[in-house]
Amino acid sequence: MKKPKDINEYISGFPTEIQSMLKQLRAVIKKAAPKAEEVISYGIPAFKANGILVWFAAHTKHIGFYPRASGIEAFKNELSKYKGAKGSVQFPIEKSLPVTLIAKIVKFRLRENLKRTKTKIKKK
Repeated sequence: MKKPKDINEYISGFPTEIQSMLKQLRAVIKKAAPKAEEVISYGIPAFKANGILVWFAAHTKHIGFYPRASGIEAFKNELSKYKGAKGSVQFPIEKSLPVTLIAKIVKFRLRENLKRTKTKIKKK
């Protein structure tokens, strides 16, 4: 897949059932962070507010969600039933997305980025 120009183009490159999951994930993120800007970062969809909040991507058997290591660590108990790594989690395609948990993670990352930005401003 060539680098998409926007999230719509990214989503449109997948089969219908995957598109539905990606659209649902996008809607959950937008609702949790309504002022966040949609961008393509590292060739995949991302949301940005005082820095990148989260990324997401479709894979063969899962939807990857990338809320940085801090987002994974803060919700490690809730995320323990999913495969993942330091800064990522894999939501299986054959199961429903955990939308409430995703929204909590996005809001956490929003607060984290805002706090970091305020700290940087104070240092200047």
